[in-house]
Amino acid sequence: MGNLPLNIDIQQILLHLLNFVILFGLMYFILYKPVRKFMDQRAEYYKKMDEEAKMANEEAKTKKAEVEEKLGNVDAQISEKLEASRKDTVAERDKILNQAKEEAEAIVKKSREKALEEHDRIIADAQKDIAQIVDEATAKIVMDSNVDSYDEFLNAVERN
Repeated sequence: MGNLPLNIDIQQILLHLLNFVILFGLMYFILYKPVRKFMDQRAEYYKKMDEEAKMANEEAKTKKAEVEEKLGNVDAQISEKLEASRKDTVAERDKILNQAKEEAEAIVKKSREKALEEHDRIIADAQKDIAQIVDEATAKIVMDSNVDSYDEFLNAVERN
């Protein structure tokens, strides 16, 4: 082959070109395909992770909606239980008030009965005291009276 100007050898250029093609081919098979395969796997992995995250996000949204619905129901249930509790409290209060009224009425009735009994006892004691006083007064009058008038009375009775 011939020499070109500037000492350029075509054979050398072709050998370098052949070396470059061989090196490029080897690099392609040794580096590019495994790196490309690794990159595809990695992209697929992240795509799968993204899909799982989206599904988890959708599931979380669904659960959130369920929880919010349950919370709404809980508020209604709490309101119902509070209302029932208020009714029970009012009923219990009324029951206690009625019992207190009944007890108060019983106490007043018992007190009136005791007062009436005490009144009757005082009157009975007063009547006994009056009778005793009258007896004592009569005895004193009889004792103080003349034995003569008593004798006259007895004589008059005997005559009749």
